[in-house]
Amino acid sequence: MTTAITPESWAYAEAYLDEDHIVGRARQRAAEVGAVPVGPGAGAALRMLAAALDARTVVEVGTGCGVSGLYLLSGMRADGVLTSVDIESEHQRLAREAFSEANVPANRTRLIAGAALEVLPRLTDAAYDLVFCDGDKTEYSDYLQQALRLLRPGGVVAFDNALWHDRVADSAQRDPDTVAIRELVRLVREDDHLVPALLPVGDGLLVAVKRAD
Repeated sequence: MTTAITPESWAYAEAYLDEDHIVGRARQRAAEVGAVPVGPGAGAALRMLAAALDARTVVEVGTGCGVSGLYLLSGMRADGVLTSVDIESEHQRLAREAFSEANVPANRTRLIAGAALEVLPRLTDAAYDLVFCDGDKTEYSDYLQQALRLLRPGGVVAFDNALWHDRVADSAQRDPDTVAIRELVRLVREDDHLVPALLPVGDGLLVAVKRAD
């Protein structure tokens, strides 16, 4: 019989792996500009997924001021390239600062300023190992459609905030962000081309593998 995870166990899992000082500084800068990047548990999961995929090409929507990018880059192969899309130029500037602090070679990152739904359609079909989304929650279902096009067979799509502050599981919550995430969770679950899991790390990380046709 399974039991609900306690807040103490959740906190223990979140703190299982220490964040280094560079990620810590990136997180502090994000807080100063009001950005909310992935938590330590979700970051560790993203790093593990990138390593398991031996990822060479990754797209992220929302830079998190470099926090998520640092996790992804540390899991990717040494010649891997992270493409990071963000509409906020200040967030991208801070991400560049974080990558520079971590001595990430300039040719390993490609930061593109702009709205995700204008940028993603310009990226190459089936050319990416991993797509991570942490942007506008009301656009999550549209990001999913773009991710399915961008991913190679066997690639992984991941969405942060999939539990959205405990609101998604509460059917009484009907604000636009919650409704949009709830719809995304349904779409991923019902898509026969995906092998999904909803991980209770951070604020929830929805992940799915794209099946080979």
